[in-house]
Amino acid sequence: MAPPLGKACANATGHDRPPSGTTRRSLLAGVAALGGLGAAGCSRVATAASTDGGDLLDRLRAQGVVRLGIAGEIPFGYIDRDGRLTGEAPELAKAVFKRLGVDRVQPVPTEFGSLIPGLNSQQFDVVSAGMYINAERCEQVVFADPDYQMLDAFIVRKGNPKGLRDYRDVVAKKATFATGTGYAEIQYAVEAGYEESDILIVPDQVAGLNAVEAGRADVFAGTALTVREVVKRSGKAESTKPFAPLVKGEPHVDGGGFAFRSQETRLRDAFNVELRKMKESGELFRILRPFGFTPAEMTDKTAKELCRG
Repeated sequence: MAPPLGKACANATGHDRPPSGTTRRSLLAGVAALGGLGAAGCSRVATAASTDGGDLLDRLRAQGVVRLGIAGEIPFGYIDRDGRLTGEAPELAKAVFKRLGVDRVQPVPTEFGSLIPGLNSQQFDVVSAGMYINAERCEQVVFADPDYQMLDAFIVRKGNPKGLRDYRDVVAKKATFATGTGYAEIQYAVEAGYEESDILIVPDQVAGLNAVEAGRADVFAGTALTVREVVKRSGKAESTKPFAPLVKGEPHVDGGGFAFRSQETRLRDAFNVELRKMKESGELFRILRPFGFTPAEMTDKTAKELCRG
């Protein structure tokens, strides 16, 4: 699912291949300006103690900084044109970790598919990328409760010439299907009957847009918000209406949240306490709203529910 540690470190800025045009460069603008940030992310953080619940929270308070694994995905976690860390997850991280006594956050950019391996190999402390919570990932890390819920959507050519509205349409019309590295949408397509070996895997939503515009793919699948944002820059492609993928024959709504190493349940629990307060006060929505989130994307689901699938 992800490159080995050595490759992940070499690609800490996410540039595992030449950028696909100005759109991809503009999305990742500022990464290079951060100089050695990617290299800094590849220096190991101390291994967590084997004590119950882990001691990472204490160490982060002592250091005064937490390293966030991000994947350069608008609107979830990215570096803007001015080299500033932003996105719904990093902005939420800034608020929650300040409450926990950790004043600074430091981004460590990587590919989406390298986030969990990078977390577990000590390259950063927390995944702060709006990652969907599902059963497969819950076997590798522990999640905070979701801070949002989300439907899927497609990038298609203008006018949606093949009439692709969900994964069943993709299969029925034999469309060329693309999605991102490590994306949950891979399994949704497979569940609908698409051959996994036939899926075009690209690094991110910008590469997906480029694939659709160039005719290499009929459709790219991603989160409704991500898809809606990326097509704003396109004169050749559009987004479809959001929809719920089918899981075991039933409509499924995903939720995304922060991921922690499995032994760091004390930090996860402390994060959940503050997140719950922010949900109740409305502060969470105030943080997420500037990134295109609506009340429909707010959720009271728990990570435990989503881990069950």
